[in-house]
Amino acid sequence: MSRPQKHSLTLKGHRTSVSLEPEFWAAFRSIAEEKGRGINDLAAEIDVKRDEDTGLASAIRLFVLAHYRPAG
Repeated sequence: MSRPQKHSLTLKGHRTSVSLEPEFWAAFRSIAEEKGRGINDLAAEIDVKRDEDTGLASAIRLFVLAHYRPAG
């Protein structure tokens, strides 16, 4: 894996930076495209649902992992 890259997201009108490895950014963008949503919109949904002790970057990684993990 590569080093994390910082990107800005807008959540509920506020800018925030999130650092993810390029592979996670690519997977996150792919999932958003598959769902017909923007990454800001999808990140905002993840942000609302995450546990207060879980950082947004970690929550996005877990979301990506859950998306690609086989059900069962």
